[in-house]
Amino acid sequence: MSISLTFAVPPFGLSPAPVFTLTPVDGAEGLFTLVGGSSRLFVLDAAVHLPSYSPELTDEQAAGLELSDPADAMLLVVANPGASGGAPTTVNLLAPIVVNARIAVGAQLILEDQDLPLRAELARA
Repeated sequence: MSISLTFAVPPFGLSPAPVFTLTPVDGAEGLFTLVGGSSRLFVLDAAVHLPSYSPELTDEQAAGLELSDPADAMLLVVANPGASGGAPTTVNLLAPIVVNARIAVGAQLILEDQDLPLRAELARA
């Protein structure tokens, strides 16, 4: 089941669009495509793939998404598939996409004062 999301500013790498679509990838738990216009990103549900990842949002970032209850937040990280030749898949931990699931609004946020990598190697299962 796809979810329509609104972003005030499109996530990095996506074209401006009035609505973005988050769609689960069949057979891959916690993997989604995020499509805006003619652009697409692969994103991972951090709760599924990175359970110890717990970035802290500023009060302003939470307010911008109308997040008053952490249970309403869905935390996604952009996945960059490795190039052919065995390069690993990496994920961006410094700029997650945070979705307020209650109102279907999202934003890609740059985390402040947190020592997190832009390209963290995703462990192989």
